[in-house]
Amino acid sequence: MLNQNVKVRVTRAIGSFDKVRQCKYELNFGKGFVSADNGTIQVDTYIIGITHPVKRFEGRVIAVLRRKSGSYAVVAASKNSRYVNYNIEDAIAFAEKPRSYRLSCLYENSCGAVVFRKIDDSYRFLLIKNCRSAHWGFPKGHMERGEDQIATAKREVLEETGLHIDIFDGFHFDSNYMIGGKVDKSVRIFLATTADTKTIIQKEEIDDYTWLRYDDAVQALNFDNDKKILAKVRKFMAEELQIVV
Repeated sequence: MLNQNVKVRVTRAIGSFDKVRQCKYELNFGKGFVSADNGTIQVDTYIIGITHPVKRFEGRVIAVLRRKSGSYAVVAASKNSRYVNYNIEDAIAFAEKPRSYRLSCLYENSCGAVVFRKIDDSYRFLLIKNCRSAHWGFPKGHMERGEDQIATAKREVLEETGLHIDIFDGFHFDSNYMIGGKVDKSVRIFLATTADTKTIIQKEEIDDYTWLRYDDAVQALNFDNDKKILAKVRKFMAEELQIVV
């Protein structure tokens, strides 16, 4: 349902009080009508970005909540707005308890790093393989509430690989792309090194890791965008760090 048009008939206007759920609605809420393979379906819908009561709303689905109870709801917003996971979690917290649902969002902001270190007589680059993917790539993950981009990159690399990293000033690479035609992803990749010598992968998220020389890393990467990032890294290392790889 992500990115689909939705028409909402509001049943609980912002500011109203629900005696059953014992909560004051901080968003407009109602029944959304979304196209599906078998026709139009009706789904509980929170409307984010509107700060006054409305009776009807048209926008698009920017998030889907799959509750542990088995039911689900969606979050709708205007087509020119952009909200990420923690924006949505904060907005619906008045009605949806944290960790009581799994959230899928149209927009994702992620940060990570190309990490290198010297092993024996050559510089090696860290590649990881995510459990949900058969492709090699760089460690990265979603920004969390209160983080800046550098903090996210450091946290994600530490969580996924057990490595503490030092990020170099002057290099970052930004990418924007769609995943499966459903998720609009923005990614910032930094360049970093580490003094740690032991890689400890997060087994729940990471399937495998490897440290490769530049040419081997380029060959292992599946996506042209990742190859482009590594080429930019090589150029920066040679020109700014006087390191030839």
